[in-house]
Amino acid sequence: MKRAVILSILALLSIGFLINWIYSYEKGREDAYIPISKDKELPIIPSESAVFERSGFALEYLNMPMDENHQRTLDTYYENRAYPGAPPSIPHPVKEKLGMGGVTCLQCHQNGGFVEKFNAYAPVTPHPEMINCKQCHVEQRTRSRFKATHFYKKPAPIVGTNNALPGSPPVIPHQLQMRENCLSCHAGPGAVKELRIDHPERINCRQCHVPRKRQYENIELFVRTNSTTND
Repeated sequence: MKRAVILSILALLSIGFLINWIYSYEKGREDAYIPISKDKELPIIPSESAVFERSGFALEYLNMPMDENHQRTLDTYYENRAYPGAPPSIPHPVKEKLGMGGVTCLQCHQNGGFVEKFNAYAPVTPHPEMINCKQCHVEQRTRSRFKATHFYKKPAPIVGTNNALPGSPPVIPHQLQMRENCLSCHAGPGAVKELRIDHPERINCRQCHVPRKRQYENIELFVRTNSTTND
């Protein structure tokens, strides 16, 4: 009798293990994409909350057709900056009498869209909460009276060469301050053609992409640790 009870318990445990293994195996084969629902509360990481601010537009960006005749390119992107990493200048006239960014700039740059007046898509600002736009962004007024100098313009990062390893996700080649909102620059019709991503629905960007500085710190730590172990 005792032997029969033990065998029954072992059989139940085996069946339970088999069911659990099959369930885990099937779950592991499911598609990695997580559907986004506007009615469902999105996960928030306090230190990286700005990453998710435009996540509600992710599916629209994914299914949005691109206008081949009005695309921004890297050449125009960097031409509008004094050096890589500098705030972009304002390439169009600004109506001073209407005040600062909260009244004028955000009308086009908060959510983007095509602007008939300038025949272009307005790039989306990653920091719409900073409404004093002209504190950092200045209007271009020197094209006709600029004098050549010996100022050296640092070359821009080359797209496609900032992967830690072949096939690995590219690292982030710029600082994150005021640029935490990744989808503002990397998705949608106003995004630069060469920088536009094909998976905006994966909204937790920094799960795979790390800042370049952190990448080098990790490599240095790895080398230091292995050197110590070998010694």
